[in-house]
Amino acid sequence: FVDAWTRLGGSQFVDSPATGRYHTYLCDEIVPFVDGRYRTLVGAAHRGVAGKSSGGYGAMITPMLRPDLFGGLATHAGDALFEVCYQPDFREAARALRDEYDGSYDAFWSDLRSRPGRSKGSDGTMLNVWCMAACYSADADGTVRLPFDPLTGRLLPDIWDRWLAWDPVRMAPLHADALRGLRGIWIDSGRSDDYYLDLGAEAFNAELVSLGVGGDRLRFELFDGTHAGIEWRYPSAIGWLAERLSP
Repeated sequence: FVDAWTRLGGSQFVDSPATGRYHTYLCDEIVPFVDGRYRTLVGAAHRGVAGKSSGGYGAMITPMLRPDLFGGLATHAGDALFEVCYQPDFREAARALRDEYDGSYDAFWSDLRSRPGRSKGSDGTMLNVWCMAACYSADADGTVRLPFDPLTGRLLPDIWDRWLAWDPVRMAPLHADALRGLRGIWIDSGRSDDYYLDLGAEAFNAELVSLGVGGDRLRFELFDGTHAGIEWRYPSAIGWLAERLSP
């Protein structure tokens, strides 16, 4: 299990000026560490990556970006189809900013530091929106850019496009050769996922099929469940992936 958590939330396993070089950390530090410490088969053909939620997102994008390191993936309810899984939070964050913080995230941070964390109902959404913006739309100097007007919730297309560039569904056609070269791709989600990541899983799977990724190298399943309590899915996915990554 790779710890890619930041002080405020997940890093999405990407390199960002606002959060740090977590993708580089995973690929250039963790992979050599594991190969040097454990009895592994060195090489992308025998190395896979798996995760759930933000970890599932990292599992989707990392083999696309580094096919030289990873030959398979398993994603459980990974973040995908950003207009479905992220946009609903924007309106909630905009309303909280308007009603409680005069449209200012600085006011939110001051308030958050003055009381127990997540003691307000809007805290989780406010944190998640900011953390995702820190991952997907930070400027080179680390300035975090929100993809919506904090007073109205209206999308800012230039910033939103920076998010969409990190959407696995939209990344897939740009990395089609890398995906076709993977030995195994497992995609699953609960049908009642709280963040509608079942729809993201459907969209990612459909995109892969359209790119010619299929057959026994692609496994897609929806099951009865939500976003929580799906750890029972891990053994099946890891076992399936291990078979395909074996010599």
